[in-house]
Amino acid sequence: MAFGGGADLLRREESSPRATFLELFLDLVYVFALTRVSQRLVKILTELEGEIFAQTLRAVLLLLTLWLLWAMTTLMTSRFDPERAIVQIIVVATMFASMVMAVAVIRAFEEHGLLFALAYVLTQIGRPLVLGLTLRRDPRQRISVRLVFWGLCTAPLWIGGAFTTGDTRLLIWGVAIGADYLGHLLRWPTPRLGHAASMEWRFAGEHVAERYQQFFLIALGESILVTGFAFSGNEFTATRSAAFVVAFATTVLLWRLYFFQAGFALAEAFSSARDPARFAWSATYTHLVIVAGVVTTAVGYELVVTRPLGHTDAAWVGVIVGGPVLFMAGRARFGYEVYARLLWSRLIGIALLVVVAPALVFVPPLAAAGVVSAVLLGIIIHDVARARGREEVPPSSPL
Repeated sequence: MAFGGGADLLRREESSPRATFLELFLDLVYVFALTRVSQRLVKILTELEGEIFAQTLRAVLLLLTLWLLWAMTTLMTSRFDPERAIVQIIVVATMFASMVMAVAVIRAFEEHGLLFALAYVLTQIGRPLVLGLTLRRDPRQRISVRLVFWGLCTAPLWIGGAFTTGDTRLLIWGVAIGADYLGHLLRWPTPRLGHAASMEWRFAGEHVAERYQQFFLIALGESILVTGFAFSGNEFTATRSAAFVVAFATTVLLWRLYFFQAGFALAEAFSSARDPARFAWSATYTHLVIVAGVVTTAVGYELVVTRPLGHTDAAWVGVIVGGPVLFMAGRARFGYEVYARLLWSRLIGIALLVVVAPALVFVPPLAAAGVVSAVLLGIIIHDVARARGREEVPPSSPL
């Protein structure tokens, strides 16, 4: 296995689009990372002390940071050949940095802030720097130059924010992650180089599609993991057993809703999109919303499994209902990206969940979770009935 260099590192048309075992190995780190984020939220909602809104914003920021690091790794391996040694070394280094960030998540706004920030910044700058050096005198090196430029611009915010505390750190890091996402959205405009054109970054569409599908399954795996730990760590009462069944059933429902039509057709949609790069950018944000919805749902159902009866706090209703609402919003957008149409069942399901949410504070957590699961099941039944007897429609992405 030779190191090679230059344009030889770029994916060739004959390269397999399937994810490598090393990329799947990387995903295992993110199972742990998502678990750390969800556990942070569970702690906030269990204690119900202090500024819940500010604490939730902190958890959201951490999730955004981890997602962007994973997404940029996926876009990298869709452009560079993941079988080359230097690319594999970069993936392993990213894996280690992601693990460091995951370990630091729980105390990222306390004493582990600098550890979290350094791991993120060094990866976001070091990765394109190394790849850029291998692409010497190749016009595609400009992508790496842009990434390094944006990384250097936001690095002072990440590092400087780590030396502050509390809401000040939240504000500074919020600006930093906002700038990072803005750079991604605008394709990293850089002095003298401008922004990246679609033709500069050619994706292996099938590879990107498979990686997004796999990360969605990672999020579902994290949901099973946290609810399983919550159930096994408490007495096996009838109500907890019922809550565990509802939580597992909801995970299955989310899986079914994602893969119904659009989820299976993602790779084909990449191939048929007018601008595959634009489709990739859009799918990145859509899957961020979907994954955030799954993680939030897992938090809600872990709370339900831990305490299925008693008063349901408004904050608990927020995650029990908010998670599926986030997921359905992302899934509605996902359907539009693939088929250029919105399914009314998704929008009606979101509206119904929002309408019933205020009333759920008057029922036990188990009943609230049951209502949400029933709405999701109703959407699936409608989808199956609508699709029965109809020919499968090919993807027609508007992007």
